Amino acid sequence: MDHRPPLSRHTSVPSSVPPSVPSSHTISRRSLFLGAAAFGVPAVLAGCGSGEPAQKAGGGSAAAGLGTVTLGSNASDEVPKKSLEAQLKAFTQATVKVNTVDHNTFQENINRYLRGTPDDVFTWFAGYRMQFFAEQGLALDLSDVWRDIGGDFTQAFKDQSTGVDGKQYFIPSTYYPWAVFYRKSVWREKGYEPPATLDEFTALAKKMKADGLIPIAFADKDGWPAMGTFDILNMRTNGYDFHVQLMQGKQSWTDPKVRQVFDTWRGLMEYHQPAALGRTWQEAAQSLAQKKTGMYLLGMFVAQQFPEADRDDLDFFTFPEVNPAYGTDSIDAPIDGYMVSAKARNVDGAKALVKQLAQASSQNIATKLDPGTLASNGKADTSGYSALQKRGAELVSKATHIAQFLDRDTRPDFASTVMIPSLQSFVGKPDEIDPLLASIEKQKATIFR
Repeated sequence: MDHRPPLSRHTSVPSSVPPSVPSSHTISRRSLFLGAAAFGVPAVLAGCGSGEPAQKAGGGSAAAGLGTVTLGSNASDEVPKKSLEAQLKAFTQATVKVNTVDHNTFQENINRYLRGTPDDVFTWFAGYRMQFFAEQGLALDLSDVWRDIGGDFTQAFKDQSTGVDGKQYFIPSTYYPWAVFYRKSVWREKGYEPPATLDEFTALAKKMKADGLIPIAFADKDGWPAMGTFDILNMRTNGYDFHVQLMQGKQSWTDPKVRQVFDTWRGLMEYHQPAALGRTWQEAAQSLAQKKTGMYLLGMFVAQQFPEADRDDLDFFTFPEVNPAYGTDSIDAPIDGYMVSAKARNVDGAKALVKQLAQASSQNIATKLDPGTLASNGKADTSGYSALQKRGAELVSKATHIAQFLDRDTRPDFASTVMIPSLQSFVGKPDEIDPLLASIEKQKATIFR
């Protein structure tokens, strides 16, 4: 859902959801990964292309007070773009000039963007990846904004917004879990049932193939989608703690545990949609919507590619157990939001804007217009959540551990320059595991030294 020229949905950002930290805290990178319960998400929810021309949103004649605020946005897809536009219409303290850039372009150019002439506000990701740029002095301290909005968020969301210096640099907006999505009508017709183990998952894929379906929708043209498959297989096989340590450069990629992950993945490749390196996630999602594929491991934003009339037919299950020692205790559930550039020209306007985007009223708009998202603000109205959104919130609330996603949980340079090409290489040649892992380990040693 999000990576770009400086912004995009997923591609090389580290982060995660941290455990609560002492009040006089300095946030460690390890603390950025945490248990799901800390999200404070109720299990049962009730009431309470590349660079497009800049567009103006929000404001009106009453907006002159704080002048013009520029916003660099990775919301280039139709649904999130309309969602952001609707949220900005409610902001009347300044005129907002939006610079929308393709997700992947934004993400891949974020470092150059922030060191050049960035917009006042930019879309980005929580946790480790946020910390990376805050440590380099490229983001503005938003601790004063947090003093005003903090009561609306759980400690987990605040931790995810906090730099290693204990200051807040990020404003959470929405988040979404990763799971295996499918069309209920197809499964009902075929008599399929959600698998509880890897063996059952493989057996299901075999049956789908025999029934004339491509079992697993898959795409990795953009580089980041395959990271989700690696994440879940690693957490299911080796546990959350090992995954965190691997992301932080503290475990070896040549460890037999990592090879086992790739061996397992290779065993599933025959059920994946072929020619994945030439396909975008949107195209893979559309194949699921068109009933050409049987299931798809992706974030809940997959719903954006379903016609509104078909969204009630979309359901999911968490990826099944691989190792009984870890069960299904971990998931990816990335948090998207906003940061203010250290080079912001209109600091007052920028802070007013991100404060508005943090409000429950803004996030109510976001979750209504974008069916693949959940609100981070604890006062948001969840009574209007779709069945899918309620299921997503329940999944997060029941998870013991929550990771943010590979490109948010490790160094951005390692994610983008090492892991994207490495995973794409594996997708193209899944039999060449040992040389690949040796190469990753060699590059990791240089980057993390």
